[in-house]
Amino acid sequence: MCFQLNQNWYGTLIRHMLMLVAAALLAGLISNQYGWCLAIALGLYLAWTLKQLLRLHDWLSRHKADEPPPDGYGLWGEVFDSIYHLQRRDQRVRGRLQAVIDRVQESTAALRDAVIMLDSEGNLEWWNRAAETLLGLKTPQDSGQPVSNLVRHPRFKEYFEQGNYADPLEIPSPTNDRMRIQLLITRYGNNEHLMLVRDVTRIHQLEQMRKDFVANVSHELRTPLTVIFGYLETLLDNVEEVNPRWVRALQQMHQQGGRMQTLLNDLLLLAKLEATDYPSDSHPIEVGMLLKTIKGDARALSANKNQQISLDLDSDVQLKGSETELRSAFSNLIFNAVKYTPAEGSIHIRWWADEQGAHLSVQDSGIGIETKHLPRLTERFYRVDSSRASNTGGTGLGLAIVKHVLLRHRGTLEINSVPGKGSVFICHFPAIQLINP
Repeated sequence: MCFQLNQNWYGTLIRHMLMLVAAALLAGLISNQYGWCLAIALGLYLAWTLKQLLRLHDWLSRHKADEPPPDGYGLWGEVFDSIYHLQRRDQRVRGRLQAVIDRVQESTAALRDAVIMLDSEGNLEWWNRAAETLLGLKTPQDSGQPVSNLVRHPRFKEYFEQGNYADPLEIPSPTNDRMRIQLLITRYGNNEHLMLVRDVTRIHQLEQMRKDFVANVSHELRTPLTVIFGYLETLLDNVEEVNPRWVRALQQMHQQGGRMQTLLNDLLLLAKLEATDYPSDSHPIEVGMLLKTIKGDARALSANKNQQISLDLDSDVQLKGSETELRSAFSNLIFNAVKYTPAEGSIHIRWWADEQGAHLSVQDSGIGIETKHLPRLTERFYRVDSSRASNTGGTGLGLAIVKHVLLRHRGTLEINSVPGKGSVFICHFPAIQLINP
């Protein structure tokens, strides 16, 4: 179409020029002034062309939206008609696009979940009605504002600035402390952000009920179990006065009672870890001294298995957090390595720091874990092999405790394992948790 239009313009221009030259030659024949007539004709044509150019320039600089171009005739009439047709086609395209945008906005407005569009700097560009309810955004005064100025929870600010959006974030709603919201951010386009927010108050309440139930039951069972366990110890201390037929039964009851006490202690510790987001007794911790102490306990636990337990301290950087919680997490990882590594095996512990933060790795030459089990290892009571876990006296809560301790210290747990060759558990701590001595 463009080629055909150019051909029409070219033909029209040739015809106009021939007619102009013919008229000038006719006037020259009458007046016997061929040169002047031709010059005057070309000057008049040039003046007319400049006038049309000025009309076009004036329309381009002053016209309102959808205002048609000025009328014309001849070559410039075709130019103005072509502009008019392009304008009409553009109006139809914009109309279709606007219809699509209106439909998308209507559908997102009907969503119960909030949809917020942010630019690359985190400034608000667009949101639906649910965002006004869940986040308290106001139209239009909040447009262009940084989202961190309107959602002021410290965990959200840290979550947004870190840029790691693999997992959603759950915080109280800025409009209602009793409402819990879950935020998930996705990058798209030119490093822009799409934030989805949903109301998870009901799910949070059910989860809180579960936590309260486990904590209350564990607390209530602790006292009667302590009494029973105490009487069993008394009977075993005076085993010579007990009927021999009951000795084995008492020993098994004492062993299982000990396991029950360990399980209750782990459940109560988990309930305590889940109660708050961050440790209340945060202070600098000398990780090197802590690992040396745990290494000594691991040697005692290893007993006669003749395992090689080594410790490399490649950094003297300190961690900010709770020593009690970190001792529990590190002990779980190292003691698990001792339990699941056969005799004559090796266990290597390493602490180091780099640009990303600080890291603790516990590597063993144990039986290893199949890949399909790795994503679920930190779930409560998940067992790769229930019979093996029973023989080693595990509760199935150790790695769940490790996970929650690391979360409270802004850390993550990485697990790599090859069946028959061993496993590597790595704790990663961000630079914000480090203190240089």
